[in-house]
Amino acid sequence: MKKYNIALLLLFAVVLNSFCQDTVQKIIPGRRNSPQQQKKPYVILISADGFRYDFAKRYNAGHLLSLGSQGVSASSMIPSYPSVTFPNHYAITSGLYPSHSGLVNNTFYDRGRKDKYSMSNKLKVADGSWYGGSPLWVLAEQQKMLSASFYWVASEAEIKGIRPTYYYVYNEKIAIGSRIKAVTDWLNLPPAERPHLITFYFPQVDHAAHLNGPESPEVEREVHFVDSAVNELQQAVKATGLKNVNFIFVSDHGMTRVDNKNPIGIPAAIDTAKFVISGDGILVELYAKNKQDIAGTYQALKKEADGYDVYLKTNVPAHLHYGVTDDWHNRIGDILLIPRPPKVFNLWNSKKINPGWHGYDPSVVKDMHASFYAWGPAFKQGLTIPAFENVSVFNLVSSILGIKHTQKVDGNNKLPNLILKK
Repeated sequence: MKKYNIALLLLFAVVLNSFCQDTVQKIIPGRRNSPQQQKKPYVILISADGFRYDFAKRYNAGHLLSLGSQGVSASSMIPSYPSVTFPNHYAITSGLYPSHSGLVNNTFYDRGRKDKYSMSNKLKVADGSWYGGSPLWVLAEQQKMLSASFYWVASEAEIKGIRPTYYYVYNEKIAIGSRIKAVTDWLNLPPAERPHLITFYFPQVDHAAHLNGPESPEVEREVHFVDSAVNELQQAVKATGLKNVNFIFVSDHGMTRVDNKNPIGIPAAIDTAKFVISGDGILVELYAKNKQDIAGTYQALKKEADGYDVYLKTNVPAHLHYGVTDDWHNRIGDILLIPRPPKVFNLWNSKKINPGWHGYDPSVVKDMHASFYAWGPAFKQGLTIPAFENVSVFNLVSSILGIKHTQKVDGNNKLPNLILKK
């Protein structure tokens, strides 16, 4: 009987792993570029998660530095708060701060739904009702321009009833050579079927920096891997013969070393029966089950606070765009606990706290800043620009591809006006 149960468990594990590692390309049938859109340029938007603004120079990423010098490079790109993965990838493609898009953190609570979103929950990630705004691929498809995604936050979700024409469910099993071949296969399709917007994602640097810290041999190795892969990708694209392909290389945030030996425990003033607790080591949010409990808990936390700051949703610093007036989807906590660098919370009593973290206010911790390089026929050459907010990448891609948008966004046209050829 025991052997039978073990066999069933093993079978279940194999089936579950197969489900979680879906490596098959998804194609929405029946779509075509309009004749007008077939004349437009191409944009390949690349993200290397956690690729801090100085990593290319620090670790001598020669290909990226060379490509950036041929086109445009920024001293840094400023992530939105909180400077974490899901909110910032979506900020880049929606043009909205996390508080405005509704994707306010990697994990958060929604009062109206009485439910939590988590980046680790594949069903929630694929549910388009969690995402506000209109990401670039949705706008492109609405305007009869095809898009493709070899990973990007929310690209596998149906937002406003739309997914990219070509996309993959996120997994880390597909080799880089196969990913690059998928891009060139897309670009070798007939003009009516060829995507003009392609997103492409690398997780390796973020993984290594979390586990080993940003100044480590492991991070250097992964920076070189990304650098080599980007060069291989652009060479493969060049071999297709297409002349009007533009590359934009970004990251979602940077990375810094924290005091992981002395984390902050859950403050005694928090009554877990009265609040839903969400967040991670860099931002803890408390959602009151009864609004009458907010004031007393806030005052008690202020008295107790050591190594962190306590805010009500009504008095969060305005520059974070994370207070009550910015909370368009009612998903920000009633009370926020923000550690002072290099401190972090040990929210769930973890036995091990990683040395590398992100999520801090980028105006306070420069290590949160991200990378930006762009090259191709649309861009000016040999231009270095100062830091800018990542929400303006939305305006940049829209300008290159002629994608129209009518909804309010937080980015502006200063970036495209500065770096695109007239």
